[in-house]
Amino acid sequence: MAALLRSSRCLAGKCHNHVYAAQVCIRSMASKTHVGFIGLGNMGNPMAKNLMKHGYPVIASDVFPESCKELQELGAQILDSPADVADKADRIITMLPSSPNVIDVYTGPNGILKKVKKGSLLIDSSTIDPAVSKEMAAAAEKLGAVFMDAPVSGGVGAAASGKLTFMVGGPEEEFNAAKELLTCMGANVVYCGHVGTGQAAKICNNMLLAIGMIGTAETMNLGIRLGLDPKLLATILNMSSGRCWSSDTYNPVPGVMEGVPSANNYQGGFGTTLMAKDLGLAQNTATNTKTPVPLGSLAHQIYRMMCARGYASKDFSSVFQFLREEEGQ
Repeated sequence: MAALLRSSRCLAGKCHNHVYAAQVCIRSMASKTHVGFIGLGNMGNPMAKNLMKHGYPVIASDVFPESCKELQELGAQILDSPADVADKADRIITMLPSSPNVIDVYTGPNGILKKVKKGSLLIDSSTIDPAVSKEMAAAAEKLGAVFMDAPVSGGVGAAASGKLTFMVGGPEEEFNAAKELLTCMGANVVYCGHVGTGQAAKICNNMLLAIGMIGTAETMNLGIRLGLDPKLLATILNMSSGRCWSSDTYNPVPGVMEGVPSANNYQGGFGTTLMAKDLGLAQNTATNTKTPVPLGSLAHQIYRMMCARGYASKDFSSVFQFLREEEGQ
C-alpha cells in the first residue's frame, strides 16, 4: 500500500552535473494522499488547516500536545513524533522556530530521517540558516528523500487566509510537486534556485522588513510629537513616497488600523524574538559574504535590546512602543 501512496519516478538524464542517471520525481497533481505536518504554532496551525480545506488528510505532530487539539478536532491524525509522521506520510511539511529545532526534528533520535521513506518529499518552511538547509538536504539525499527549503512571508494573517508567499529552494524538477501543496497555503510560490536560496531570499526580505518597521515607527512617533494625528499622518504617508508595508498594512501605532497586533496590545503576529533571530541570520550571512549591512546591523541591535527589555513575546511592531518608552527615560 505504501508503494501505491508513494509517487512514481521516471528515468532522467544527468542532473546537476552528476555522472549517473537520476530518477526525476513526477507526482500526480490530483493526488490527495496523506500529508505530514510538523510544527503547529502561530504559522503552522493555519497552514495545516488550509491543506485540510483543500482535501488533504493531515498527519501532524508538535512538541506541545496542546497545539494539536484544534487540528485534531478538525479531523487530523496526531502522532507522537516526527519519525512517526515520516512512517505514515511521504510528503511532509515542517514549520519550526529556529535552526536547532529543524536539526532536531529531522536528524534527532525521533526525527523524520529515522523513518523516512525513499522517494519522500520534505519541505521546510522554517526560517533558518541556509547552511542548515543544505545540511538537511544532504542528509535526506543519502536516504533517497528530497529536501526543499520553502520559507514564507506574509505573517499570521496571510497564513490564515492562504495568501502566503513561498520562496523555494531545491531541485528544479521537484518544484511542481512542492508547488501542488504550497499553493493550498499561499498566493505566490516562487522558485529561487538550489537548496538554501529560499532561505537567502527570506533573510533578505526580513532584514528589509525590520528596517522598514523601525523607520515607520520612528516616523510615526516624530509626527505625533509634532502634533499630527496618527491616522492622518498614516494616510499621508500611504499616498506619498514614504509608503511601505509597515505603514499601509501593518501599522505599528495603536488605533491607526484594525486587525493588526498594534490594535491588540501587540499580541499575536510575528514575535520580536523571531525577528531578532532572523536578523541574526542576516548578520551571520553578511559577515560570511563580507557584505556591509549597517542598517541591518543596527536593526539587529534594536530588536535584541527589545528582547532584553520585556518585548520578546510581543509582535515586532512593538518597536513603536519601545521607542515611546525610550524617549521617556
